[in-house]
Amino acid sequence: MIKDLFSKSKKKKYATIPSEQSRHEVPEGIMTKCPKCKKIMYTKELLKNLKVCMHCGFHHPMKSSERIEILFDPESFTELDKDMVTVNPLDFPGYEEKIKSDAEKSGINEAVVTGTGKINGHAVTAAIMDASFRMGSMGSVVGEKITRAVEKADELGVPFVIFTASGGARMQEGVLSLMQMAKTSVALKRFGENGGLYIVVMTHPTTGGVSASFASMGDYNLAEPGALIGFAGRRIIEQTIREELPEDFQTSEFLLKHGQLDGVVHRHELKGTLENILDIHSPGGEL
Repeated sequence: MIKDLFSKSKKKKYATIPSEQSRHEVPEGIMTKCPKCKKIMYTKELLKNLKVCMHCGFHHPMKSSERIEILFDPESFTELDKDMVTVNPLDFPGYEEKIKSDAEKSGINEAVVTGTGKINGHAVTAAIMDASFRMGSMGSVVGEKITRAVEKADELGVPFVIFTASGGARMQEGVLSLMQMAKTSVALKRFGENGGLYIVVMTHPTTGGVSASFASMGDYNLAEPGALIGFAGRRIIEQTIREELPEDFQTSEFLLKHGQLDGVVHRHELKGTLENILDIHSPGGEL
């Protein structure tokens, strides 16, 4: 029938299910789906927007190399302790293999990159945590690298800036990872007593032993929008206090509202904010 002919052609014209061949023709990674609003966008456009969703403003995680590229003056960043690698002090089964696998996938040796560089001409020492390596978890090497970076800032007489992103202490190293909380905190206390300026930028997520130590000790404590920041998990806290927590609990906005942060800064404005802080604290700067 004529009716059937038209319905068949229309069905074929507007079919939305791609063939198996067409699926393979789309290069992997060309599109990115936002985990918050579920919108799909070109990865290239997302990268141009500093990995901030154009639809809902969600701040996608950034690798350490990406942060260095957008925040530091060109060719000014020099990495410290690049060859320092993790061993397996507790002989935890499979730990060395996991470290090696993460290093190959992420292109870095550990969950933090440290170094010296310049932000709009201001010399700083910095640490950039990277959640692509073991979820940014803190082990002995992470604590040691951050401590050495703080001591380098003290030696050079420059500010120390850290970008935190971590799931907490690394279970495979047991108490050795927990000891890094005290070690980094002591180094920062000495740095502060010597007049050092310490700036923290918390990104998603900053949790566990990291949030309970060096991530919360800044002279300026900043965070990106929507970042999860906290020590224990939401469910554990609710079970302990036997109360339901607010929907925005442990977000950067919640912490700002309750006086635990100095500011929530959009990624597009972050470099300018850091420049202003460094300007204020440089010789001749105005408070």
